Formats: sequence, structure tokens, C-alpha cells
Amino acid sequence: MADDLRYPIGTFQRIETLTDDQRAASIEQIAEAPALLAAAVAGLTPAQLDTPYRPGGWTVRQLVHHIADSHMNAFARFKLALTENEPTLQTYDEALWAQLADTKTSPIEPSLAIVSSLHQRWVILLRSLTPADWPRKFRHPQWGLATVDFLLAQYSWHGRHHVRHITALRDRNRWAERGDERAKNL
Repeated sequence: MADDLRYPIGTFQRIETLTDDQRAASIEQIAEAPALLAAAVAGLTPAQLDTPYRPGGWTVRQLVHHIADSHMNAFARFKLALTENEPTLQTYDEALWAQLADTKTSPIEPSLAIVSSLHQRWVILLRSLTPADWPRKFRHPQWGLATVDFLLAQYSWHGRHHVRHITALRDRNRWAERGDERAKNL
């Protein structure tokens, strides 16, 4: 698992129904993600931000912007799944989004701010859900029919997955340690 640079914390394991303890842990992971991401990129130079996390992979800069893009989509997906009857959720071509100028070359601070603010709202929403909300279903072209619990598991994994990409790159390149030690142990 740790040797696969694409999946440093392992691949996502599909889960349709979480226990109360798993939900609480996943919500906490979403709550912590902005601080862990900020710590993971703290002190990186522009050249380091433009370093791919693996051969053929996105740069650290692209990863930060991707997390903002992905989690904005995730927040909308949660809201649609919670307010519509089995909605069909849209996909987007994240590889193409990663090639746009706002992702490829712009400063990371706006995306760090988006992630921070978005996650505050997202956690408020997640903590307000009732037992009847978690099994609500939606359709997705790639995932098929899935639940709100699935979305929670998917995105709590997603943030940790990309933060570990960055911290693993820092470790491999022996870049100055300025990050949060918790991010290294995901």
C-alpha cells in the first residue's frame, strides 16, 4: 500500500452503510482536512509546489486546487442527495480541470481558503444529518446507485489520500519538515 505512489493510504474501499462511530470519525476527518492540507504545504517554495507528487502525476499546486474543486463538487452532491429523490449527479473531467490556468499556475492560497471555509459549512451540514439522511440514495454515472454514507466515506478518504501524496513527497525529497505530524500518519 505505502509503496504505491498513486494510493499512499490504499485505494478507496466502497462502503454503503457506516456505523455511527465510522460516521463520527469520517466527519472529524473532513473537519481536520483543511488544517492538515495547510500544514502539508506550509513553507513549500514555488518550485516545490510545481513538483509532481509522482512520475506522471499532478504537481502539489494542482493537488491543492483539485481538492478545492473536488470538495466543492462533493458539497453540492451532498446537498442534491439530501434534497432530491435519487438525483443523478454530474461528473466532471478532473484531468482537464487540472490543466486549466487557475489550477496549473495560480497561487494555492485561494484554494486553501476555499477548502477551509467550505469544510466549515460542510461539517455543519454533516453534523445536522439525522439517521434517515444517511441511507438516502443518488445515482452517479461511475458509481451507480449509492448512499449519502458512501459519499461521506469517499470524501473523508479523498482528503487524506491527497494530503498524504504531499507529505509522502516531502518525505521522499527530504524537504524541510514544517507540516503537521498527523498528516504523515494517515
